[in-house]
Amino acid sequence: MIIPVRCFTCGAPIAHLWDEFKRRVEAGEDPAKVLDDLGVKRYCCRRMFLSHAELSYEILNFPKIS
Repeated sequence: MIIPVRCFTCGAPIAHLWDEFKRRVEAGEDPAKVLDDLGVKRYCCRRMFLSHAELSYEILNFPKIS
């Protein structure tokens, strides 16, 4: 749903970098370069960004069942 506050594997805080990462990737920058610029070096933390799927918009489209 939302980016986790910390990496599941190493526990490094990562949530504060999500907005900057998302903005720059949507602007057309290479995700690997953006992660390097943000200082995300561990592959466990990098996978948290690269594999994140924003599901909240899909869930909101379902009608409410009464």
